[in-house]
Amino acid sequence: MKKARVYSGLDGLNKADGLLRGRRVGLMTNPTGISRDFRSAIDLFYERYQLTALFGCEHGIRGAEQAGDQVTATTDQETGVTVYSLYGDTQRMTKEMLDAFDVLVFDMQDVGARFYTYLYSLSYAMEACASAGKPVVVLDRINPLGGQRVQGTVLDQVFASFVGAYPLPTRYGLTIGEYALWAKGFLGLDLELFVVPLEGWKRDLLLDDLDIPWVIPSPNCPTLATVLCFVGTCVFEGTNLSEGRGTTTPFELVGAPWVDAGRLEAGMRALSLPGLGIRRASFTPTFSKHANILCHGVQLHITDRNVADPFVAGLHLLDMVRRLHPDSFEWLQPDQANGIYHADRILGTDAYRTGKLDARSLIEFHEPLLAAFQEEKRAYHLY
Repeated sequence: MKKARVYSGLDGLNKADGLLRGRRVGLMTNPTGISRDFRSAIDLFYERYQLTALFGCEHGIRGAEQAGDQVTATTDQETGVTVYSLYGDTQRMTKEMLDAFDVLVFDMQDVGARFYTYLYSLSYAMEACASAGKPVVVLDRINPLGGQRVQGTVLDQVFASFVGAYPLPTRYGLTIGEYALWAKGFLGLDLELFVVPLEGWKRDLLLDDLDIPWVIPSPNCPTLATVLCFVGTCVFEGTNLSEGRGTTTPFELVGAPWVDAGRLEAGMRALSLPGLGIRRASFTPTFSKHANILCHGVQLHITDRNVADPFVAGLHLLDMVRRLHPDSFEWLQPDQANGIYHADRILGTDAYRTGKLDARSLIEFHEPLLAAFQEEKRAYHLY
């Protein structure tokens, strides 16, 4: 099948020239900020404009840090521009950071899942720029999961955090530029926001439908299959099971040394979840949970992405592990600062962990909330 040719917001940078020319530019980016001819946004801005500040989010501007590792303030060796960290001592822009630029540009690829921190790095920066009276330019990029389907839970803001701050679905079906427009409306920001749109993208197109350069957004989300599974299996980050970090197929593999893989496979297959294949698997993570210890569990295989619901699969998988291994399964302990469990932050609710709702009831409870967001988001569609 011929792939659709798509041009990113960076490829259409000239559309924002009037906002950028003659101003000091701050750029929030990472290795995903590349043009069709594989040129870095950093290099392009350094050549064309007065680039005075770079901002590093999770994984850093050059992608050198693993998930959760702090990003340090430094100087970019190639351009000599100061790099400020928004994933270290602070996630918010300070006065010193705001004083370093006149207009902020955001160019980063996200994955279309609510718990990706790039979303909140952007919206927190939008809040700061609104307060300081500084415009924001978002160079739009594709949603690798497409722009039609919404899935999962809609976050209860009681559980707001840097992995989910607003009442978005787990899979929300907006591009990063559309998300910025939604966030501006939701937060009620008095902000000059300009989105440089994509060209050639349609809402029904997923990553593998597209002829566009792809750089992995983070070390543990390398492929479309990973990103699809991530929507459902990220919740295992909040448990004592490995979510496959430290393997070549993170979030597709889930397991632990004490899991009965045969029984887990049989139980999951009995659910006959559409668009998904389940097989027993053994694996040894090289880092993260159970590093260098043989684990047993299952691998999720997306057989039909158009009907698969990875969130439903992940929640049922969690449900089954808890039933099969009640004496071994554990939730990771909550933060000492606020007492919130990481699993609750990922799910956006504590209703499942506390037993108020089982997997099926939680899914059913959120169906009307998903339908309402599906309608709400239409007002922000650019495509």
